[in-house]
Amino acid sequence: MIKWTLIIIFSLMTFFANAQRFAYVNVKYIMENIPEYIEAQEKLDEISKGWQSEVESKRQGIENLYNNFRDQEVLYTDDMRKRKQEEISMKEGELNQFRKSKFGYKGELFKKRQELVKPIQDKVFESIEKLAKEKRYDFIFDKSAGVHLLYANPSLDKSDQILKSMGYSK
Repeated sequence: MIKWTLIIIFSLMTFFANAQRFAYVNVKYIMENIPEYIEAQEKLDEISKGWQSEVESKRQGIENLYNNFRDQEVLYTDDMRKRKQEEISMKEGELNQFRKSKFGYKGELFKKRQELVKPIQDKVFESIEKLAKEKRYDFIFDKSAGVHLLYANPSLDKSDQILKSMGYSK
């Protein structure tokens, strides 16, 4: 009996000696409390809305061309009909190319987001890394990035501490 008790105590001591330290942060919450990030998001939204209205204007122009074509299709010769259809197809292609150049992967919006938001994200991650090293955390999870936590002790949330270390407050 004493032998089993000693084995259990020794096992528990080994477990706690090797215990890893965890914490979590909410990067979304942190970013939403940084004024530079809010300004960058507003600027990106403004740029995006401008391009979106341009897309809508071009789409409306194509729709008008198509409706006009449909209304007068019976009056066109085969050659004219073909030219009108090619014109509409060309305009649709130009619209798709415009959308891709503005909103697509590696498009202007993506590049602008990298330019405006990435430096702020880098500062946040540097602060998280600094906290982890100072407090000797083995892991810090991002609660906002889809990590499914069934339970999280609020005392482990270090989001406010990251904001404070960066010179920001709620």
